[in-house]
Amino acid sequence: MSEIPGFDELQGPLDVSRAAMAVLDGGGRVVGWSPAATELLGYTAAEVLGRDFAELVTDVVAPEFLPGLLHVLRLRHRDGHRAPAAVAVVALSPGGEEPGGAGTRPARLLAMADAGATGQWNALQSMLRGLATQSPVGLAIYDTRLRVVWTNAALYKEMGPAEYAGVGPDDMVTHGVVVSPGMPGTLEEVMGEVLATGEPVIELHYRGRPPSAPDRDHVWSCSYYRLEDPAGTPLGVCEETVDITARYLAQQRLELLVRAARSVGTTLDMHHTAREFAAVTTPAFADAVTVDLLETVLHADRPRSVTLPDTRMVRVWPPGERPGGRSGPGPGFADVRAPAPGRPEREPDRLTVPLRSEGTDLGAVSFIWEHRTNPFDDGELAVADELVARLAVCVDNARRYAREHAAALLLQRSLLPRLLPRLSAVELAYRYLPADSRAGVGGDWFDVIALSGTRVGLVVGDVVGHGLGAAATMGRLRTSVRVLARMDLAPDEVLARLDDLVTQGADERAAARIEGEEVPEDEALGVTCLYAAYDPVAGTCTMARAGHPLPAVVDPDDGTVTFPELPPGPPLGLGGMPFESVEVTLPPGSLLALFTDGLVRSRGRDLDEQLDVLSAVLSRSGRPLDDLCDEAVGALLPRPADDDAALLLVRTRILGRQQVAVWELDADPQAVGRARAAASAQLRAWGLDDLVFTTELVVSELVTNAIRYAADGPVQLRLIRDQTLICEVSDSGHTSPHLRHAANDDEGGRGLFIVAQTTQHWGTRYTSTGKIIWAEQAMPTVKRPTTEGRGGRPD
Repeated sequence: MSEIPGFDELQGPLDVSRAAMAVLDGGGRVVGWSPAATELLGYTAAEVLGRDFAELVTDVVAPEFLPGLLHVLRLRHRDGHRAPAAVAVVALSPGGEEPGGAGTRPARLLAMADAGATGQWNALQSMLRGLATQSPVGLAIYDTRLRVVWTNAALYKEMGPAEYAGVGPDDMVTHGVVVSPGMPGTLEEVMGEVLATGEPVIELHYRGRPPSAPDRDHVWSCSYYRLEDPAGTPLGVCEETVDITARYLAQQRLELLVRAARSVGTTLDMHHTAREFAAVTTPAFADAVTVDLLETVLHADRPRSVTLPDTRMVRVWPPGERPGGRSGPGPGFADVRAPAPGRPEREPDRLTVPLRSEGTDLGAVSFIWEHRTNPFDDGELAVADELVARLAVCVDNARRYAREHAAALLLQRSLLPRLLPRLSAVELAYRYLPADSRAGVGGDWFDVIALSGTRVGLVVGDVVGHGLGAAATMGRLRTSVRVLARMDLAPDEVLARLDDLVTQGADERAAARIEGEEVPEDEALGVTCLYAAYDPVAGTCTMARAGHPLPAVVDPDDGTVTFPELPPGPPLGLGGMPFESVEVTLPPGSLLALFTDGLVRSRGRDLDEQLDVLSAVLSRSGRPLDDLCDEAVGALLPRPADDDAALLLVRTRILGRQQVAVWELDADPQAVGRARAAASAQLRAWGLDDLVFTTELVVSELVTNAIRYAADGPVQLRLIRDQTLICEVSDSGHTSPHLRHAANDDEGGRGLFIVAQTTQHWGTRYTSTGKIIWAEQAMPTVKRPTTEGRGGRPD
């Protein structure tokens, strides 16, 4: 039982206008019975008037029905079932007693209603009282003009003390803005659509500053639905709001960190990384951001472990802006000061965080806000630290990459020819495209080597794989080829000795593995190589290859492109067939193209079609070689290559009779004097009078040596006027001369010593018919020649 207020306080199903009524006299007999009571219990008034009301109660003990109490009983229905009912008792006399006698009970009014309907109504009333006074959810009801007509206590408390009746939804806060993407910019627009369409809006996010906290933004989750009467006529809009500032900020900060992890550091360029960082953090976290790096970091050096506050830095973002907003020349100026080591600096509208990686200062990042008044909270500081830590890792990675890239490029430049030699025999152009474009290094190589007698050595090779390991192997092989080529060995002999070196290294590694040592595989195994020696005097090119693609030769007259058949030979270190040289005659102006496999062969490309494309480009051989290189690379490698590629184009020249004089000599000591006289006359004809004395001496010694030690057969003297003056004496002997230091009393043995002392270089090379001893002299200032020597036999 519970207490009931007075007669006029009955509400809901017990309201007198709705409840079933029974009037009891002082003895508890029914003296009044309403139609609603008949509807509730089935008895007509005639059937119950005069009966004791307790007879209708099925509970074991009937209550006394004292005024002011509410009873929940089971009453007997006329058809026999029990009907749960709520019964409120109200006294009908002001004094609480009936007129006519003291001590008698007063007449009472029993207001009866179905217990279930009463409980629902009471629950509804409790719910409404809770929403109005105790609910943490803010509630507001707007009329059809979208003006406030009612708010609950939670909303009033959230917004602060103010009169909100008649206020529009966007006027309750300052700086309010809808932050849910795809929604209208104001709450009034949102609510207008809800009122017009009846479609509710759930979980809309709205940011603003309530009167209760005017210095800090809050974020609310808002839901809206239309209020209607039973006929469906719109009455207004109900708004539900929950302050989700903490959850929203946590979610936004987490999403910001995820975006930063995904979007910052996509490249290894520090300026690009700073630009990515600014794009992620503004305006999501701050209104502006600056990134300043130590000069040593930009130069890829490792900075000091301790950074002093006065250390100069360079602003890399935003570009072209100096501190304080002054326009500057862009990245490169160094007038920014570093903060104290390891400590963020706070100003009212700025937070500067040191940029550190592995305990080393790299620079500083400043986050800037406009019109900020609220202090930094712990969450902002944690997010700023995490963002800057992410940036520091990216910057340090970029610094390390820049340093390693510089070292790799230095290695590459030291391994490949930086400048092709300027040679009279050939015109040159090349392109080198490493597959590892980020590192800029690869394993393919080419080389141009000046040989004796104005000949030119041409090399192109392909190391398996790419990157620093392949580049190091390439450098080792390139050096070996240059040494072997300088020995004036034939191309097949060069490759044979290079193969021996690779095989020897493989054997040594195998022996080390047997001893239990961990030895990496030698990347030189399986390397392909092509070596060619071009002779501009004879107009011939002798070539040999070790598993390498055939070169292309372009006829200078009709542009016909051929690929001369060369014995393939096995790749280096694999053994098998020996290497063989093939001599090809090249007319003046011929174009020779040497290239690696990566230029013409790759996944998804047909080799024959690629060779046809290359031939079509090379057939226009009269064009500048650099243009041909660019066109060939553009046609054959339209996309980034998956293998290193090298292309060397060589346009041949012939040294004509105006540059070469040749004399055939008998193996007779008297021929020495005639050779000396013929050489002197030729030098004077070429305007090389300053070299006559030295050349006479060299010719005399070399011809004498050839006649004395050579086997039976002719001796040939040849002078070549090129960038140096070259004197060559050939004979049929195969015995190599040796430089000796003769004693004071020796009658001979000083010839080659004198040659070595009076010339720049000298040496021996072997041919199929014998050997050639040669010597080079530096060219003086050349006088205009009077006549051209034709060579022949000296008089």
